[in-house]
Amino acid sequence: MIILLSVKKQISTEHGGLCMNTPSDLVSPLTEDVVALIYNAKQRSAVAVNSEISLLYWHIGYRIRQEVLGGERADYGKQVIVGLARSLTQKFGRGWSKAQLSYCVKFAEVFPDIEIVHALREQLSWTHIKTLIYVDEPIKRDFYTTMAIQERWSTRTLDERIGALLFERTVISKKPDDTIVAELTQLRASGQYNKDFLLKDPYVLDFLELNDRYLEKDLEDAILRDIEQFLLELGVGFSFVARQKRIQIDNDDFYLDLLFYNRKLKRLVVIDLKLEKFKHSHKSQMELYLNWLKKYETEEGEKPPLGIILCSSKKQEQIELLEMEGGDIHVAEYLTQLINVERLEQRLQQSISSAKQRFVHQNIDSD
Repeated sequence: MIILLSVKKQISTEHGGLCMNTPSDLVSPLTEDVVALIYNAKQRSAVAVNSEISLLYWHIGYRIRQEVLGGERADYGKQVIVGLARSLTQKFGRGWSKAQLSYCVKFAEVFPDIEIVHALREQLSWTHIKTLIYVDEPIKRDFYTTMAIQERWSTRTLDERIGALLFERTVISKKPDDTIVAELTQLRASGQYNKDFLLKDPYVLDFLELNDRYLEKDLEDAILRDIEQFLLELGVGFSFVARQKRIQIDNDDFYLDLLFYNRKLKRLVVIDLKLEKFKHSHKSQMELYLNWLKKYETEEGEKPPLGIILCSSKKQEQIELLEMEGGDIHVAEYLTQLINVERLEQRLQQSISSAKQRFVHQNIDSD
């Protein structure tokens, strides 16, 4: 007698057909569960392996630095790395080139604190770390490291954000260094974003591929056609709500160009598009919009709305005299055609330097 466990044959005479449940049909939920277990275990193993590899590379870099610092000749370090690379390659095969050992040394140089290394290796891959160690300024590196961890950026995204000068274009970069350090520490501890991490100046909208001559409606249409790219440029947590939202005040109709919601900040965000340079009248217009949204649209638990005025160019002194900096209205330029990246970086560095000098003067005047 042959007993077939978990297999039940069902013969149907309807239409002269044969219907049966095969073993593969019956075990498919089991197969799915086991496959999921295997994938999860492999993923945990990969994370653990990556963590150990990153720690190994740091220790190797630290040891090489000890040897190099003990050398008396300037070219001693190069000789050490070349000789060690040759020996390790002979013993272990590929993967121990001079370039790889140089990464290890740079890693130990940039992150000398082993406690920080332990935290990094649990959250970022070695490829992330290789990118971060060549970010030139410590505060900038700290920004990208924190954002990569908080937002779980892929290595490709990290490369793109650095290449797009994200840090230099954020409002936080214009703050004093001690303020930036404090805000980054707070973000890591709480996961709560300050708006200065998300607001930018300028916004780069070269992906819209606009001609030299266009109207505000053309700019708005282009943004809506490529809303996905625009959301990426806006930054973390933005979602689209409405276009040309109609509001009525004293029987007068007003229209908000673009309305978004940011889940990180928990507030509505109005974007007003201007083809002209910033004017003081833009502020009062935006204040009207924000007060209406605060009164009629803001829900319980949300923060007051935020306004972004996108202009063809800014007038910094007017913005200062209107006391807009640090408030709920952010004025920023937009670029529909990206200028040379080096020129843009120089311009942004000048802007950062000027902003920090203004802060110092404000403190002196207040004293």
